[in-house]
Amino acid sequence: MSTWHSESIGDIEKKLTTHSAVGLSAQEAATRLVTYGYNKLPEERGESLVSLFFRQFMSPLIAVLAFASLALFFLGELMDAGIIAFVLLFNASLGTIHEGRAQNTLRALKKFIETKATVIRNGQEMIISDTDVVPGDILLLKEGEKIPADARVIESIGLRTDESALTGEFGAIDKERKTLKNKTLPPADRVNMVFKGTAVLSGSASALVVETGAHTEIGAIGISLSTAAATDIPLKKEIASLSRFILYTAAGICGIFFLFGIASGNSLRSMFAMVVSLSVSIIPEGLPIVLTLVLAHGVWRMAQRNALVKKLQAVEALGHIQVIAVDKTGTITKNEMVVRMIRTESALFSLTGDGYSPEGTITATDGSDPAKHKDLLKLNTVATLTSNAHVVYSENLNAWQVSGDPTEAAMSVAAKKIGHPKDVLHRTYRDIGELPFHYQKKYHATLHTGADAQILTVAGAPEVILSLSSSLLSDDAHKPFGKKEKESIEKEITDYSTKGIRVIGFAYTEYPLHHALTLEESMIKNLTFAGFYCLEDSIRPEACTSIQKAQSAGIRVVMITGDHALTAQAIAEKAGIFRTGDTVLTGQGMDAMNDSEFQNALATTTVFARVTPQYKMRIIKGYKARGELIAMTGDGVNDAPALVAADLGIAMGKIGTEVAKEASDIILLDDNFASIIAAVEEGRNIYKKIKRVILYLFATNLGEVLLIAATLLLGMPLPLVPAQIIWLNLVTDSFFDVSLGMEPDQKNILTQQWRTGKSLIDTIMLIRIFFMSLTTMIGALTIFSFYYQTDLPKAWTLAMTTIAVAQWFNAWNCRSGRTSLFAMNPFSNKFLVGALGIVLVLQFTAIYTPFLQVVLRTVPLSLSEIGICILLAAPTILVEELRKLITWVISNQKNKNIAPHVIPAPDRSRG
Repeated sequence: MSTWHSESIGDIEKKLTTHSAVGLSAQEAATRLVTYGYNKLPEERGESLVSLFFRQFMSPLIAVLAFASLALFFLGELMDAGIIAFVLLFNASLGTIHEGRAQNTLRALKKFIETKATVIRNGQEMIISDTDVVPGDILLLKEGEKIPADARVIESIGLRTDESALTGEFGAIDKERKTLKNKTLPPADRVNMVFKGTAVLSGSASALVVETGAHTEIGAIGISLSTAAATDIPLKKEIASLSRFILYTAAGICGIFFLFGIASGNSLRSMFAMVVSLSVSIIPEGLPIVLTLVLAHGVWRMAQRNALVKKLQAVEALGHIQVIAVDKTGTITKNEMVVRMIRTESALFSLTGDGYSPEGTITATDGSDPAKHKDLLKLNTVATLTSNAHVVYSENLNAWQVSGDPTEAAMSVAAKKIGHPKDVLHRTYRDIGELPFHYQKKYHATLHTGADAQILTVAGAPEVILSLSSSLLSDDAHKPFGKKEKESIEKEITDYSTKGIRVIGFAYTEYPLHHALTLEESMIKNLTFAGFYCLEDSIRPEACTSIQKAQSAGIRVVMITGDHALTAQAIAEKAGIFRTGDTVLTGQGMDAMNDSEFQNALATTTVFARVTPQYKMRIIKGYKARGELIAMTGDGVNDAPALVAADLGIAMGKIGTEVAKEASDIILLDDNFASIIAAVEEGRNIYKKIKRVILYLFATNLGEVLLIAATLLLGMPLPLVPAQIIWLNLVTDSFFDVSLGMEPDQKNILTQQWRTGKSLIDTIMLIRIFFMSLTTMIGALTIFSFYYQTDLPKAWTLAMTTIAVAQWFNAWNCRSGRTSLFAMNPFSNKFLVGALGIVLVLQFTAIYTPFLQVVLRTVPLSLSEIGICILLAAPTILVEELRKLITWVISNQKNKNIAPHVIPAPDRSRG
């Protein structure tokens, strides 16, 4: 048990050879990184290839096939048993390769997220990777951050942490500097320590790192912080349910065929062998492999489009989302707050510059010298002292990086343009206390002591700051601040808000130096209003286009923000979210509604303004009560419950807190709304690919079942020997189902009609499966009936070849349910072309190779006989093309009153 909590800061500094104000040197930090290793927990080893290989046989479907192989072996059908055993090994090897690649893909994707830590080295603040933190580093902690290492608190300004990841107990823990005498205290009682893996709920602090990596408390007890653990996904559960249905169906069909075959005079031995082979034809044994392949490939493709999928169930959820609730900041806007105007009682000032660069100027709109406006300098002092954010230039990224709240960062940048930056002010003022921003109170307060007085600074929502103020700063004096003056300022703020400009109000109170003060909420009253800042966060240029794409895809986009209702509406209108007939709902308005009223209001609401994280849970519950699937974005600590509750939780990769990232299903690496739409598009394509594979497998398998059923009913011999059924299903199919899983994405999938909640096999699929299998059966039955009485081996060969050709045609049929096969580029799916080439070679090998002739009981065919097989299989294409034509005609008839290429707006009455 460590005893760092019972030692003084001075003693710890001596032990670790560091200093609280200066930190380590860069050279010493590099040396310690070699000595102590990277600051990360031992990662769980991935499943070995051997384990993956044997796990392939745990599927019930594969177990049935293994039993079939053993049954045939004991019946003396060594060749058939050997074929099944070989194919099982082949499929297991293929599954091992695909799952191994999926495992490696998820491991590689972890590199996309690099958690940062702010430290002091060489006396300067630096933002580094948290894996580079070493004992002796000085951490600077802020709200929403994940604590990167075990550390002793040096200075705490209202620091409260959530240590549930370590202790299992929920609740905020207040942290302080004092030394604790009891050396045997458990981690939960060490109030002067912060621990790796826990989160900062509010406040800020500096702390001295004492342990890293596996030597931390969380590392010592072996708790895994990874939230990306593999879980069964809804899609996989649905396929498992489908597989059980198939097993029961197969058992029933095989039982009926077995009894009917015996009654028809077939031998017990031959019928048992046939039933075993038939079970092989019914079971879609290739489906689990293709599922793994498609999902893993999709996850990687999403990462390339800046959407990091942490949980595979998100892949399915993406394609079915009906509502996307997005935070305005960083998703719709760039999250690069810039102070554009500053208003004091004496003048209005304009600032130039872009982003967080300190380059820019400030000018008074009346032409006066800003430096002569004492109220401007006082307002700057109030705003700058209230800001806890740090703006640091990164040489590696060649860009300014922000640590802390973007709004407060903009205030610090404005101070540099005014000429009184934060570092200069801190030479005069010392921090005493802080009341962190709280979403319910809507203000942030700090207390400082200066050369002549103590000053309490408050920043927040202008209406709140105005209500807390009783006097007005005018140049260098205070003047009465009555209702008339407040209404005048409120009108001006409203005018800015309607233009989409964010307004932050500032006020202060000064106290004599001899007063011993402790900052408390009761002090936040009778303030002096100093003025307000007008900040702008421009809309991302690609956001408007992406929102239009989402709406065209039938997805409603709603915006959630803490901004004033008028500001929020203005921004939403610019982005294309708010349109005529829509409504804006505030948190106060939500409070006035019961659940039924609120759910009805959701039908027209596209903007939620003055909304705090606690309201997000109610928004999610409201949409779910309406039967709609909702994706929710978030970035703060308090967003975590909503991210978990939503059907799809999306965290911001840049501005998001580590707590939000852990709670989410997907992380946007670029905080861009366009990436959400790209991920939705990818998710829908993945779902389509899986349905395409299921369509092919079921159409193929049912064709063989119908053929065997028809011959039994007509009193004919069995049309295929067991080895041929196994060959068709386990060899030929394996190449086509994988290649269909690699079909190129549909470019217009977002504009196609999309219904959520549909099962994997819908009515249209059932129709397609029936007609594909029926034409396959008719073709094979026709040629078999002509030959079986005179040459049974040739009849078997011709039937097998006809079915094989029908499989080839069906694979191409399955590429699209709407577009004609002849209108598609045959080489757009190179995998399918390659698969066709392989199975052509395999089929000719099966017919003309002496060894396989013995195994499969085939005989050589003439070119004319092969031509007949092709002609008899051709209706599989012709019937499917006819179905597509009829569907197109009916669709056009229904939509004849809709102008071409115009997508109707979503029905808002249904949300």
